[in-house]
Amino acid sequence: MTTTTIPRSEPALPGPIERLAARPEREDRLTHVEVLPARAGVRADWPAWAAPDVVDAFRRRGVSTPWRHQAVAADAAHEGQHVVLATGTASGKSLAYQLPALSRIRDSRRPRGQRGATVLYVAPTKALAQDQLTSLSGLGLDVRVTTHDGDSSRDQRDWSRDHAEYVLTNPDMLHRSLLPGHARWAAFLGSLSYVVVDECHHYRGVFGAHVSHVLRRLRRVCASYGARPTFVLASATVAEAEVAAHRLTGLDVLAVTGDDSPRGQVSLALWEPPFTPHTGENGAPVRRAASSETADLLTDLVLEGVRTLAFVRSRRGVEHVASTAAGLLAEVDPSLPGRVAAYRGGYLPEERRAIEAALRRGDLLGLAATNALELGIDVAGLDAVLMAGFPGTRAAMWQQLGRAGRDGQDALGVLVARDDPLDTYLVHHPEALLGRPVEATVFDPGNPYVLGPHLCAAAQEAPLTEADLPLFGPGARDVLDALTEAGLLRRRPRGWFWTDRRRAADLADIRSAGGAPVQLVEAGTGRVIGTVDASSAHSTAHAGAVYVHRGETWLVDSLDLDEHVAEIRRADPDYSTSAREVTEITIVGEREHRDWGGCRLSFGDVDVSHQVVSFLKRRQPSGEVIAEEPLDLPVRTLRTASVWWTVPDHVLAESGLAAADLPGSAHAAEHCSIGLLPLFATCDRWDIGGVSTAVHPDTGVLTVFVYDGHPGGAGFAERGFRAARAWLSATREAIAACTCLDGCPSCIQSPKCGNQNNPLDKAGAQALLDVLLAGAPTDPAEQ
Repeated sequence: MTTTTIPRSEPALPGPIERLAARPEREDRLTHVEVLPARAGVRADWPAWAAPDVVDAFRRRGVSTPWRHQAVAADAAHEGQHVVLATGTASGKSLAYQLPALSRIRDSRRPRGQRGATVLYVAPTKALAQDQLTSLSGLGLDVRVTTHDGDSSRDQRDWSRDHAEYVLTNPDMLHRSLLPGHARWAAFLGSLSYVVVDECHHYRGVFGAHVSHVLRRLRRVCASYGARPTFVLASATVAEAEVAAHRLTGLDVLAVTGDDSPRGQVSLALWEPPFTPHTGENGAPVRRAASSETADLLTDLVLEGVRTLAFVRSRRGVEHVASTAAGLLAEVDPSLPGRVAAYRGGYLPEERRAIEAALRRGDLLGLAATNALELGIDVAGLDAVLMAGFPGTRAAMWQQLGRAGRDGQDALGVLVARDDPLDTYLVHHPEALLGRPVEATVFDPGNPYVLGPHLCAAAQEAPLTEADLPLFGPGARDVLDALTEAGLLRRRPRGWFWTDRRRAADLADIRSAGGAPVQLVEAGTGRVIGTVDASSAHSTAHAGAVYVHRGETWLVDSLDLDEHVAEIRRADPDYSTSAREVTEITIVGEREHRDWGGCRLSFGDVDVSHQVVSFLKRRQPSGEVIAEEPLDLPVRTLRTASVWWTVPDHVLAESGLAAADLPGSAHAAEHCSIGLLPLFATCDRWDIGGVSTAVHPDTGVLTVFVYDGHPGGAGFAERGFRAARAWLSATREAIAACTCLDGCPSCIQSPKCGNQNNPLDKAGAQALLDVLLAGAPTDPAEQ
């Protein structure tokens, strides 16, 4: 794999960045500016095999000839080679798979226009599928293309099954509709020529493991109808592309990574909000919220006529940024608030489509969005991207930044740091963010909690045979035997059969580990306002929680976990809420370990029990804690994977660490290490959890755990084990570099701590990590 080094530059202040940072009150907020120079493109000829009318359609769109990487990938796909195209954002990846796919459809048409070859396009979001539909329809070709997703009507779904040649769908519909009903799709699947998996980097963690098995089930069903489609995967930000694509599909895949498209100049600014006069828990200093800072910057850019997209991590944050910016704009010009909007999951389909159309037309100058707009939606003309907090991975950061500067325009990006260890570390250590390859995609197809439901679903689609098992990985036979022993499958001479009356596909909720989503229902009317994942309902939709939808604030009156319903009512409180959780952990078994001097680094399986016990009310916008309310919610348990490290008593004694300092030292090190792990694994801090104790009953010594927050594990803790020296060294540096005296949210405090961030010992955590790292090997291969 070839790694491209991003050119370094002095922190000059080009254009809008200079104006954003020019106000006296914003002094010292800009910590770094990186300027990536413009790049010229390299063209290639149209392939001789391309259908003439397809080529003409692209020419009418303004594509005189393809970029070289487009032609290379299209040629390989045309020859039947599975391909992953991993080139930059806005590099024209769509043409690389549309050209061979549309040509195959046109060339295979039967007499009287009957359907010949078919194409299946799989995207992680409905918005991206809609964007592809607009792109394909705009070519003006006689190709029957349609979406098949949760927004499609019954008539549209029937038409797509019986007549469509190019079907645009998502993993959920593939899992729950196409594959269980494959007999009705036999004609379509039997002539399937191409499967396009767009934005394949999005499939990581538990979601990635689920999708890998959905695609294997698709291959198996297609083969039963005599089809072996060519897979084409695409992503602007995937590392080790051929490895990730092979893990996702189980196929040998050719990686095309050279990018021959032109690019305008890209300027990326790192921005740190200032401290506020308010204090947080235990008197800790608190920085201004990244969402509030982003709202101010969005306002300034809109006033300058700069078309800007602001990415915000949470649905609530999206609503806050959009409404705050609209209010600030109204103070300047009453006509401007309508030029700003919010966009996030939970909106009705027609609401989302209307917002997307307004953004394309230029009716909107500013949009606050969750990562639903992070993916390759073609929104030409955007000038700037604001990111309210590091989006979790370098891959996601470049993906979001790539939404600006399309069609060769110059682009501006501003990363606004949140008040947490990772963001604070990055804005002061740009070398950890820039000039480095994106992270490898982390997921584990062998997770038995993921594999088991998909083996059941596959057996319901068609009896499983011995010949099928290699398709699902080396652990498939053991999981199959366990399912048979549990009575979910029954072995017959022709293979393993599904025995339950339920739909086997319902056993696997591929988007969430928590089961069916919880509906948010308006009290009195029964109107459904939105949904929330069951796995997060305990902490976001509990009784007393504040929930924001389209700028309106709601209070949750009750949460019924059995019925998956939360009853809410309109209200306008002056506070937000955040849940508190307590956790206990037991070691099930150690898979691997490393000796670090007298200390020990381990990776293995653990049982975790956790319970939401209360929630905090924080005054807005200051973030000041004004009350804590108790909750009575059930304990949730899971078996998962964890990395942990131990420091025995004799090492502590030699180091001089006082016994009284140990609980706070371990607790602080745990918090900061959770905050820094996303720098080394493709996860969010909310995907992982931690427990620390001065004496753990299973080890008898000081132990710090960091575990995956999903049954069976998601690969994040294992990645931490593999990169432990670099990860824990960054943790130690983040603690030492923070300017606070006793600990704050930028270093050792955690927003989800179940113990009110107490005890915490900042100096002790640094000393403890020094002791641990003193025995760490310097050779990464020996970590």
